[in-house]
Amino acid sequence: MAAVTVVLYVIEALNIATGGLLTLDFGIRPRDPSSLPDIVTAPLVHDAANWNHLAANTLPLVVFGFLTFLAGLRQFLTAVAFSWFASGLGVWLFGGSLFGAPSVTVGASGVIFGLFGFLLVRGFFNRSWGQVLLAVVLVLAYGSVLLGALPNVARGVSWQAHLFGLAGGVLAAVVLGPSGGAAGRRGAEA
Repeated sequence: MAAVTVVLYVIEALNIATGGLLTLDFGIRPRDPSSLPDIVTAPLVHDAANWNHLAANTLPLVVFGFLTFLAGLRQFLTAVAFSWFASGLGVWLFGGSLFGAPSVTVGASGVIFGLFGFLLVRGFFNRSWGQVLLAVVLVLAYGSVLLGALPNVARGVSWQAHLFGLAGGVLAAVVLGPSGGAAGRRGAEA
């Protein structure tokens, strides 16, 4: 997670140095077909107005990323991929102002919400009391951030990225299912 964090801060420095060109070039513009590839790049770029956007995302990204990585590389990559894609596609399809004002969405918060969602529900699918206990602790520590997945919580915040990222993380937990999967259960029976 340290390397990812360094990369995000280098990209932010470049974005600030270029006056926000990376935001304009690599952020998601809802329903603009030319912006579909930006689903891949938008989580790497943060608001160039100041460092606050990236700073606010850093701690939860490191914490949730680390906790997800503890489940193994496959689960980590699956949770990140589902969260990343669901968040970006949700923003592309449903993002923007209700009044048609142009908008550009950037930031890792959709992925963060996805990792959070994954950590909250995976214990139920894995039937793991330890993971359920972790989910309870995370809700107590970070539960209020779930309000960020509700429409219009704050001006300039993409609740769509949060909501669809959260859904992507939950979907990743469903797809990954119980620990070990069917192959692991067959091996235990032999």
